[in-house]
Amino acid sequence: RRKPAEMDWKRYALAFLAFNMALFVLTFGLLYAQQYLPLNPDGKGSLGALGYKDAAGVDHPGADTGVVFNTICSFVTNTNLQHYSGEQHLSYFSQMGGIVWLQFVTPAAGLAVMLAVIRGLRGDKTMGDFYVDLMRILVFVFLPLCVILALVLVANGMPMTFEGAVKASPLDGAAAKMDTQTICRGPVAALAAVKQIGTNGGGFFGPNSAHPYENPSVWSNLIEITEIVVLPMASLVMLGLMLKNRAHAAVIYGAMLAFLVVGVVLAVHYEVQPSAATENLAVVQGPNMEGKEVRAGAISGATWAAMTTATSNGSVNSMHDSLNPIAGMVAMSNLMLNVVFSGIGAGFLNMLMYIIVAVFLAGLMVGRTPEYLGKKVEAKEVKLAMMAILLHPLLILAGAGLFAATDWGAKTTANPGPHGFSEILYEFSSACANNGSGFEGLGDNTPAWNVATGFVLLMGRFPPILLPLALAGCLATKKLVPQTAGTLKTDNLTFFGMLVGTVLLVGALSFMPALVLGPVADHLMAMKP
Repeated sequence: RRKPAEMDWKRYALAFLAFNMALFVLTFGLLYAQQYLPLNPDGKGSLGALGYKDAAGVDHPGADTGVVFNTICSFVTNTNLQHYSGEQHLSYFSQMGGIVWLQFVTPAAGLAVMLAVIRGLRGDKTMGDFYVDLMRILVFVFLPLCVILALVLVANGMPMTFEGAVKASPLDGAAAKMDTQTICRGPVAALAAVKQIGTNGGGFFGPNSAHPYENPSVWSNLIEITEIVVLPMASLVMLGLMLKNRAHAAVIYGAMLAFLVVGVVLAVHYEVQPSAATENLAVVQGPNMEGKEVRAGAISGATWAAMTTATSNGSVNSMHDSLNPIAGMVAMSNLMLNVVFSGIGAGFLNMLMYIIVAVFLAGLMVGRTPEYLGKKVEAKEVKLAMMAILLHPLLILAGAGLFAATDWGAKTTANPGPHGFSEILYEFSSACANNGSGFEGLGDNTPAWNVATGFVLLMGRFPPILLPLALAGCLATKKLVPQTAGTLKTDNLTFFGMLVGTVLLVGALSFMPALVLGPVADHLMAMKP
């Protein structure tokens, strides 16, 4: 037992980084040596021996440290981008001791930083103790919720076993020319519970929640889709209570909710339209069922797609690569804005940067020094906010441009033209937003993709968390400024409009050209007779 040690923002940041470094090293060793560890009934080898297929389509079996590096970067950053298929390549020990463990502690670490930032915003002299915050979140929030959810999911038919895969005789064995098939199973419910509630998204199975063992019923589908937004929304309620300013928290909540509702409505509207791929075929024209789990349907798939990208969850119950172009653009836009609830804790941190810019712009309009929560916002705070905001489009657009212009990306897409560019753009957007979903027509298990997205994963996680922490540390040392008639109120509809406008303005200026080259062009081509 250690005594709590009050930390300033710098010590809190160092503790956060040290903890994540330890996670990286330990989990790297676990995945690389899983063949020597217990709970491996199916004899899985090292993830580093997965191999890959290059741009020319040539298989390269054997050692490939890149996929291990990418996987650890992905799960340490609460992204869960998967360039492997869990049921095929990971042992039960790796799933439970590596993947599930990271799915608990990484969202808890993000929420801990949010707590520290809130303390700074309200003027506390110290930010708290990172390790105490982390343990309290794990013990009092995540563990109770996940135990309850796992039991409910098991009751709905989700497997929870350490027995190996089973061999079964297929019903259509003659047609498929196979005598037996392998049915994978494992401790699925334990992973699925924290996968959703922790805005993680990484699945036990390759198809994620489109797999019947990871989403076995209509009730599990409803539970899992609800889990996606519960804690990101609850964290904003906590914000209002800790700041003793529920009206301001309600404005932030309302802005995020407005983006979410518009995204869900647009995605559903375009997914209930027929797919362009079947438009001229002699079949009944109905909702776009390409890439959909028939049990869930098009509306559920579109709603899930909008909600999983609005948060940093990234789980799927349909294939995003098969979404109609505008529905795909909704998912991509959520990743690019990265402020629609987003990850647990991280969503508010991202929105805080836009709040500072909105306050600064409002101050310029009225000729006053901008203020936020009674503290002056000066050049240092604005610079920190702009660094966080501009890093996001820089990583996405630079990465997508480089890979679209070279064989690293151009020869790994499953589709030519605008849709192929959309696959590349989505992959970098998902990595940078720490989301983890993908347009899975992309052959992304190559050294180039593994290293590039691994770098983007790290840069999309740590600077956007540490910069708000530094900003809160700066504001914590400032004296309160008395309110006057000219003070900008941050708890009314005027500020709501200012905040939404700032997000849209920055997003439109940064990403509109790329969206026009990708999903918009894809949509226009599909409209051709």
